[in-house]
Amino acid sequence: MKISVATCHFPVDADISRNEEYVVSQVRSARELGADVAHFPEACLSGYAGTDFKSYRGFDWTRLEVATRHVLDVAKQTRLWVILGSTHRLTGRHKPHDCVYVINRRGMLVDRYDKMFCSGDLNERIGDLAHYSPGNHFTVFTLKGVRCGVLICYEYAFPELYREYKRRGVQLVFHSFHAGHASPKTVKFMAREVGIPFHKLNGGSSYPEIRMPASVQAAATANHLWVSCSNTSARHSSFPSFFVRADGIITGRLRRNVSGVLVSEVNTNQRLYDGTRGWRDRAMRGTFHSGSPVRDKRSDTRTQL
Repeated sequence: MKISVATCHFPVDADISRNEEYVVSQVRSARELGADVAHFPEACLSGYAGTDFKSYRGFDWTRLEVATRHVLDVAKQTRLWVILGSTHRLTGRHKPHDCVYVINRRGMLVDRYDKMFCSGDLNERIGDLAHYSPGNHFTVFTLKGVRCGVLICYEYAFPELYREYKRRGVQLVFHSFHAGHASPKTVKFMAREVGIPFHKLNGGSSYPEIRMPASVQAAATANHLWVSCSNTSARHSSFPSFFVRADGIITGRLRRNVSGVLVSEVNTNQRLYDGTRGWRDRAMRGTFHSGSPVRDKRSDTRTQL
């Protein structure tokens, strides 16, 4: 199966109307470039609490709903699927979900993924958990014959999620990030924490810049999954959006801190190197070796030469 994916990024901020303009413009650009789906960053329509704005106190939920319905209409007009980062309001005193809406080419909301692993501590007073309620489900859908899943930002650190999507037959993961809009003070702090002598060795000066892309490549390699990685381009953006082939090779990358649209082709019939194919299913079932084990007392005795 083949699909064309537009990985989009722009400088996400607290202004819903401004975010909406970027999303609509890039959906139309993706259509002109021949894409089947436009993929956007985490919280790209609503803005990201704790970074783009302090909290959801006084948040304009009505404006967000109007903007979301506009994106639904544009998806229908362009006949394009849209994977849209936003925030989903809950009832009463419950914190909202950090979510990604899955919108089909008829402009219908067919599913929603809610970030399951939110950053923070057990007291839920810092990080994502200060602002969001964690989700409780995986999201799997089929786009032109390709089975797709969704993850959000911090979940890069939990390879179990990628493995579970593999278990569910997913071939393409849309991973939405918001690793940007960092203040100069935060940028300097992260650079010191990493250690200046190690910047060149690691090809970056912050934890997100070094660890997030590397983890995604590793997940693609280990599970033989295609991955679209969309990140905000708001300065200071930790890394530009990029696309990973199922063999772990990055096939395209946008410019850091500059809005843009990257179009990549997914071809699930393409013969790509997969060095763990022969043993992956066994490992997933709990058989942690390749080949056939032997019974030998010299094998069993591990404290002698």
